[in-house]
Amino acid sequence: MIRSFTFQNILLTGFLLTSSVAYSQDDLLNELNEKEPKGKEYTFATFKGTRLVNGHSVETKKKHELELIISHRFGMLNSGPLNFWGLDEAYIRIGLEYGITDRLNVGVGRNSFNKIYDGYLKYKLLSQSKGAGSSPVTMTAFASTGIQSYPTKVEDPTLSFFDKATYTYQLLIARKFSPKFSFQVSPTLLHTNRIDEYLYNHDQYALGVGGRYKLTGSLSLNAEYYYRLDPKTPDLNRNPLAIGFDIETGGHIFQLIFSNTQGMVERTFINQTEGDFFSGDIHFGFNITRTFQLKSNLKTD
Repeated sequence: MIRSFTFQNILLTGFLLTSSVAYSQDDLLNELNEKEPKGKEYTFATFKGTRLVNGHSVETKKKHELELIISHRFGMLNSGPLNFWGLDEAYIRIGLEYGITDRLNVGVGRNSFNKIYDGYLKYKLLSQSKGAGSSPVTMTAFASTGIQSYPTKVEDPTLSFFDKATYTYQLLIARKFSPKFSFQVSPTLLHTNRIDEYLYNHDQYALGVGGRYKLTGSLSLNAEYYYRLDPKTPDLNRNPLAIGFDIETGGHIFQLIFSNTQGMVERTFINQTEGDFFSGDIHFGFNITRTFQLKSNLKTD
């Protein structure tokens, strides 16, 4: 009996020790797992396209994606039936944007409004995410150059190539607060080389704000406003206000736009908007974008 009791105690003691070690190992593993940083969860589709309305959004194209952008802006709706409520007067911009990487994009375009050629770079500095080392916002740096090709040297022999240049620098900062609502702020510096110094400053600072509200799975309402900080002649030009509807149809994004500006690049819509939105000086317009995948990211055997 004594041997049997001793053997049972040995078994019981061994079981308890084994259980204790196993429990300690599980507890240690759980503690390590709690301390181990979890993977980031990134936020996607803060906005549906690379344009909020007139201005750029924080979105960039993916690597090897090419986006064709065709933009139209018509005359004022209050111009009456003789001008077919502005539809007789149209300006167009045709542009291309390419994803060098998922974060770095390059773009070029040509505007019939003031005959401007423009080129730009966008780089996504931060992406909104959750988890260890996360960012509460998406942040994209934007820099562009616009060359106004009119007047030519025939009309003004004193003009040099660099006299026609304008440079824009923006930091686009946005947050997707919910699946339906996103908001963006856009601190902006606009520098124009040659300008009427009695009317304009060479450097114009502005703060853009805008947002998107998703109405349905394929339709959203967008709005955008740029406040010009300390303009030299505030009554000469207005702050641009734009309201748009984004309609997503497969590979296309169709944007219907109502704005007090006909400008389609930063130089024109930030610094040269003449219409008063609330007095009825509203231009109808639209953007059509089509994305092409130039190189497949899928690996094949």
